Amino acid sequence: AMATAGPRSFSAAEVRARCAQGACLVSCHRRLYDLSGFVRLHPGGEQLLRRRAGTDVSAALDGPPHRHSENARRWLEQYYVGEIEPGDEQGCAAQNPAAAAQLCAWYWDALWVPQHYNHCLLPQDLVDWQKPLLWQVGYLGEKYDEWVHQPVDRPIRLFHSDILEFLSKTAWYVVFMVWTPVVLYLSWVSYTSLAQGNTRLFSSFTTEYSIPVHKYYFPFIFLLGMILWSLIEYLIHRFVFHMKPPASNYYLITLHFLLHGQHHKSPFDSSRLVFPPVPASLVIGFFYGVLRLLLPEVLGLSVFVGGLCGYVIYDMMHYYLHYGSPKKGTYLYGLKAYHVKHHFEHQRSGFGISTRFWDYPFRTLIPEETFKKED
Repeated sequence: AMATAGPRSFSAAEVRARCAQGACLVSCHRRLYDLSGFVRLHPGGEQLLRRRAGTDVSAALDGPPHRHSENARRWLEQYYVGEIEPGDEQGCAAQNPAAAAQLCAWYWDALWVPQHYNHCLLPQDLVDWQKPLLWQVGYLGEKYDEWVHQPVDRPIRLFHSDILEFLSKTAWYVVFMVWTPVVLYLSWVSYTSLAQGNTRLFSSFTTEYSIPVHKYYFPFIFLLGMILWSLIEYLIHRFVFHMKPPASNYYLITLHFLLHGQHHKSPFDSSRLVFPPVPASLVIGFFYGVLRLLLPEVLGLSVFVGGLCGYVIYDMMHYYLHYGSPKKGTYLYGLKAYHVKHHFEHQRSGFGISTRFWDYPFRTLIPEETFKKED
């Protein structure tokens, strides 16, 4: 919540009481922030709260201060609730880390924001959030690229039409419910068709040297489709979703915001983290048509269904990286931290979502040193 009539003052006793009720408060140079609704979305936040609830409270303050981007510091200002009363800082922080952990999940004085950082409220926005954004962003021109990469924690409305707005939003489980039966059915069709023994590779060029495709090849063809999808996912994310539209082109800016910009502006809008089935069906149909032209029908279908499965995994993974709480030290925990870095600091790198593999050969890997903690 943003203060509108001057900052409210909080005593150490009030901070203790709110933390005892489960609130997660952060203090930076006497400024107090309430991250109760956001903490579980931050990498490690869920584990931090679990530790606080357990016996090892000293572990709740997870290590020394670590670096955060300017966007993270700007993001923090959205949760500003007031000031700690002068003279109460020590009382609120208590005498040692364990006691501070008991008082509050995150009491990080001078941790998120360095001493030299100039505290300021969020700058006046360039759009009217009370109106649909899609038709406004094109007028931002050269300011659009910087604006869209300064994330906020608020829902976005794109369209005036309630019907179009409804179609532009999707719950994560809808993707799974719509496309999983399609994957299962087409997998069965592909396997049984290959079992007939009529599918041959290169048969359109030669009959003498054409290669029969046995039904037992289906798992490998399916896997090939998944691998191809992971490459396509990377290429689309990098070259389409992260294109930098010309500042003078209203329509390309609008298109970019519709495709992906709105997700970077509001990365925790849960209704816009997966691809709605209606527009997704058009893209999926396009890829099927391409494979149908390039490969024999059954072979193309087998590759396609593997790619479709890869897409479902990708969308589920993307949602989980924003709203899941993977255990620290696991692959998914590292992937979540990697994706958060992509949103808040390295928007021009780190394009892999379900895997970081393609970031290596294309040299778009987020530097490892950005994940290291500072002294």
